[in-house]
Amino acid sequence: MEEKSIWARLRWPIKAIIIAIPIIGLGYWAFESGKIDAISNPGKSKKDSTEQSSSSPAAAKNDDKRTFNYTPEKPVNGEYKGVVEVGASGFNSFVVNIDKEKRWEIISKDFGKSFVYEGLANTADIRTGLKDYIGAMFDKGVKSKNIHFVISSGAQKEPKTTTIVSELKKMGFVVNLVTAEQEGKLALKCVLPPSYYDNSFVVDIGSGNTKISWMDGDIKSAEAPGAKYYEKNLKDDAVYNDVKSITLKIPSGKREVCFIIGGVPFELAKQTRTGEERFTVLNDPDKYNTDKIKIKSGVNIYKAIKDATNCDTFVFDWDANFTIGFLLALK
Repeated sequence: MEEKSIWARLRWPIKAIIIAIPIIGLGYWAFESGKIDAISNPGKSKKDSTEQSSSSPAAAKNDDKRTFNYTPEKPVNGEYKGVVEVGASGFNSFVVNIDKEKRWEIISKDFGKSFVYEGLANTADIRTGLKDYIGAMFDKGVKSKNIHFVISSGAQKEPKTTTIVSELKKMGFVVNLVTAEQEGKLALKCVLPPSYYDNSFVVDIGSGNTKISWMDGDIKSAEAPGAKYYEKNLKDDAVYNDVKSITLKIPSGKREVCFIIGGVPFELAKQTRTGEERFTVLNDPDKYNTDKIKIKSGVNIYKAIKDATNCDTFVFDWDANFTIGFLLALK
């Protein structure tokens, strides 16, 4: 007599349980993984699925990307002019094409760092660096009479800036000193499009100070602490409250858009710039995390300005600098 297999000798209730276990397990897996939901909703698109899973930091960052669609007018029959900014953290230089109607476009820009502030340069090094800037402008087609030097209000607070000014004068150049108030007004001339005069304001967060300006009949300007306020042993809360108080001077009708420039906004805009766009809309200050104390301090200033104005559009202009406003103000 042939011996029955183990399966054949099992009673049917036990067989049913053994068969049901993997089926139940498979069904549970399909439910948890969303397969059943996908089958029961066949019209659901891939886009819907992506939106549900867009809570990851990278996706949220892309979703938050905003654009600023504005195209400045090009200059007509303009002339090349050059300017070197001696700032609190180093040299910046710009070659700009400007026409008689004060329309302008950037031809070249160079952001450099001068070791003079760290005490690592002597007068010969300074002279060599300045000659390099001047020579580069000559190469771009700028005439000697159209090259200007501007010492920022923040740089004037640096004792060693005196050495730079002295070397420039020895080279035969006129050195233009600007106050913080003038700097704010010059930034507005460069940064704020005329079509935004009625509803917007300008911020320039520098290392030595922050300039805030707006149009109210004429240009109004106010000075606040700069991004290196920690070097003066100023506390974050105190600076936040100070900046916020100063920013509240801006009329409520001028707070729709903020055009912002400066070293810290430059670093923030780099994180979200797409290609070679002229304007980058910054993220909310709370979205920037950094270990660099200067950036962190600058973000504290940025947050104070945002909280004071409730402005939700801060536009960084990659081509603008207050020294270009200086060129625009020349007769």
